[in-house]
Amino acid sequence: MDTIASLFSFITTPVSWVIVQFHLVYGKVFGPDTGWAWGLSIVSLVILIRICLIPLFVKQIKATRAMQTLQPEMKKIQERYKNDKQRQSEEMMKLYKESGTNPLSSCLPILAQSPFFFALYHVLNGIATGSTIGVINDSLLASARKAHIFGAPLAAKFTDGSSKVEALGATLTDVRVVTAIMIVMMSASQFYTQRQLMTKNVDTTVKTPFMQQQKMLMYVFPVMFAIFGINFPVGVLVYWLTTNVWTMGQQMYVIRNNPTPGSKAQAAYLERLTKHVTHHEKTRSRGERSIVKAIVSKGRDRNEFERKFINSLTKVGLVAQADGTVVKGESTAVETEDGTPTTATPRRQQPKRQTKAQRQSTAARATDDSAENTPDADESKTSLSKSDEPEDAKPATAAKKPAPKPAGGTRSKAQSGQRKGPQRPKSPSKK
Repeated sequence: MDTIASLFSFITTPVSWVIVQFHLVYGKVFGPDTGWAWGLSIVSLVILIRICLIPLFVKQIKATRAMQTLQPEMKKIQERYKNDKQRQSEEMMKLYKESGTNPLSSCLPILAQSPFFFALYHVLNGIATGSTIGVINDSLLASARKAHIFGAPLAAKFTDGSSKVEALGATLTDVRVVTAIMIVMMSASQFYTQRQLMTKNVDTTVKTPFMQQQKMLMYVFPVMFAIFGINFPVGVLVYWLTTNVWTMGQQMYVIRNNPTPGSKAQAAYLERLTKHVTHHEKTRSRGERSIVKAIVSKGRDRNEFERKFINSLTKVGLVAQADGTVVKGESTAVETEDGTPTTATPRRQQPKRQTKAQRQSTAARATDDSAENTPDADESKTSLSKSDEPEDAKPATAAKKPAPKPAGGTRSKAQSGQRKGPQRPKSPSKK
């Protein structure tokens, strides 16, 4: 352990110095030998390190997202050259070169921050084992070993025996209850962080081996934390729990404000952005402009959620510009599911349905109008007007003879090609 400490002294010494400085501040408020002073010193150190590593975290997100966008192309290459591993590797390297992506770029931030985490773990483990390290001298070491967090000493473990726990001034029940609760919280926070990434911030339209790996890690990491956690001192459990909670909150912020394209988080974000932009009729922040700019630059390669966002702006008379701004426009073109722009036409309104009485009255009026316009109607009117003359004025030759009654009481047969009963006047033929 001394060899390891000497090798990493360039990191452990600054880390131990930061812990001591935080302890001096919190010791004046809570007392130098209290668990609150040492516990908050550990929490503050973790937060300070994570703040310094935010740029690396952003690079890691960008690299991971770039690898996710290349997953479909990588899958095609694997299927095309599944029997030729050398050609498969060449095509993969060619794809990385053309897209400007390095597969190790997503791992470099983790490798860069691992020495700081190792140094912090080594300092806390030294306090737990009773060995001085860095700027922590014997007096500070004794103060740290007296500190209790909810009844459990900072140096106690879940696997410690009753004699060792009693030497630290605590009971075995308190130590195991506190450590068990912290291990469960540590594993649960790790599981929720990974599950949040899988369910909200993954492109659901593409099924790749990367998703299967992430799903497997979602269950493997919590189990690993639970197994190794029983051998960690309480101070180290405080460190891991703080790190997991910070990672969970940081990831929630990233998913909400910069989601992966095609994911459920992007659908929720674009829905909020649509309401905000249509209300103010402009993009108000740099982040909003960058999102709109990225969507406009995709053109026909937009996914379903991005097309819905563009169409929603079009319907209210807004047009997204290439620089990420939104202005009022006269365009009524909307995009279909395949990205083809179409012109939005108003819907054809269906006529109002009439009642039965209205339909009958309309039909009767139409019949009367057609009857008035026929020559037969004029003749009937003429005959009616002639019938008004006195019968004596009519010539005798115009008198009609009574029609003979059919013999045998039978009805007269209709002529060939005619219907029985009264005939409708024929309308004049159109030439």
